[in-house]
Amino acid sequence: MAKLFTHRLRVRYSECDQQGVVFNGHYLFYYDVALTELWREVIGDYASTVEGGDDLVVAEARIRYRLGARFDELLDIEMPITHLGTTSMIVRPVFKVGERLIAEGEVRHVFVDPATHSKKEMPAPVRAALQPYTSAG
Repeated sequence: MAKLFTHRLRVRYSECDQQGVVFNGHYLFYYDVALTELWREVIGDYASTVEGGDDLVVAEARIRYRLGARFDELLDIEMPITHLGTTSMIVRPVFKVGERLIAEGEVRHVFVDPATHSKKEMPAPVRAALQPYTSAG
């Protein structure tokens, strides 16, 4: 069974719209925060990854909204990795408040050279670090 990384954050008032729920655009920001924390825990400081000649860009993102998270609620972002390819990886984030499913999605990342922005193979140490968090989706 794959490990599951989950990041928790508290919804801030400024992130809510006139309907009193988190504005839809914030979910990708939340995802990015969770990915950074996953990276920090499993691989290390992201800046070190870039300094080492590897970077990760979003190639495709999709979010399906179910319910709205509200001000001051604790939002858990589960980060199952469902694919580690040669040059890409796919994460299917699940956003929950308690047992309430708020949103879910899929984000495909591609590894690139930070100097040229050209696609490159996923570094072996990154693959090895992420492998325990990977399950077939």
